[in-house]
Amino acid sequence: MPEKKTLPTLPEGTIDAIVNAYHGDPFSVLGPHAHEDGVIVRVMLPQVATAAVKLADGTTHEMSRLHNDGFMEVFIPGATLPLAYELLLTNGQGDQWTEHDPYAFSPAFGIGKTELYENMGAHIITHEGVTGVRFAVWAPNAERVSVVGNFNDWDGRRHPMRKHHDFGTWEIFIPGAGEGTLYKYEIKTYYNGYMVNKTDPVGFFTEMRPKTASIVWDINKYEWNDSDWVQNREKYQGFEAPISVYEVHPGSWKRNEKWEWLTYADLAEQLIPYVKEMGYTHIELMPVSEHPFDGSWGYQVTGYFAPTSRFGTPDD
Repeated sequence: MPEKKTLPTLPEGTIDAIVNAYHGDPFSVLGPHAHEDGVIVRVMLPQVATAAVKLADGTTHEMSRLHNDGFMEVFIPGATLPLAYELLLTNGQGDQWTEHDPYAFSPAFGIGKTELYENMGAHIITHEGVTGVRFAVWAPNAERVSVVGNFNDWDGRRHPMRKHHDFGTWEIFIPGAGEGTLYKYEIKTYYNGYMVNKTDPVGFFTEMRPKTASIVWDINKYEWNDSDWVQNREKYQGFEAPISVYEVHPGSWKRNEKWEWLTYADLAEQLIPYVKEMGYTHIELMPVSEHPFDGSWGYQVTGYFAPTSRFGTPDD
């Protein structure tokens, strides 16, 4: 199908800033925007050959390419905001699929949350009727922050984030992302355009070293079954009760028959009976937060909110 031609509705400098990922407010350009007697939808999709907007009534509107690197737009006459739509995409091999546009969603940061770990990091949520992952990171002096991962070819042009200037926090809701997604933050600074990829400082799971990507994990799905212990905690933890603490480093205490580390589940099964038999009342685990160097025994922490992946998952 021949490509439709249209005149840009944006200055070349704005298009260049989006294409080269240095625009500080991508939500002011990308996504749906009221324009005259309709709505303009703009996207930045370097990896697709064609794109169209598919409305809730099933009609499609082909997007015009304004830049060879993937900046496209379409004007939909008579449309109004809010506009319900999906993107109908085709790659160079002719494969076609639909996905929601991250830039069509309102902010999802800090709604009813007061704890740091609830606001920051990667959280699986349902936002405006769609399930995905809300990413948030604090980087007040960054010129631009993007989420990069295995879902967008680690391309910082795909998902630049929205900045909340009052907090110095960047956030974006990416529909369709889910548990197991690998990601980092690509941060562009004001210092000579220096760019760096960073692991999420409030990530809940990380790849096994030497790899360093964060992994989306749903920390709210775990079902606690410690109600009996909580009800009797006073009985076992009173100030007058005896205490004898067994300090243990999970990676050094014992190995399995293949000389591999025990998992968290293995430790629960084997360590607790041993400690009880030896007459101890409590177990103190040496650092279990994520760290890069085995020999540090966990004292060189890189992820304070992530239990080390050496011994299993956060659920374990």
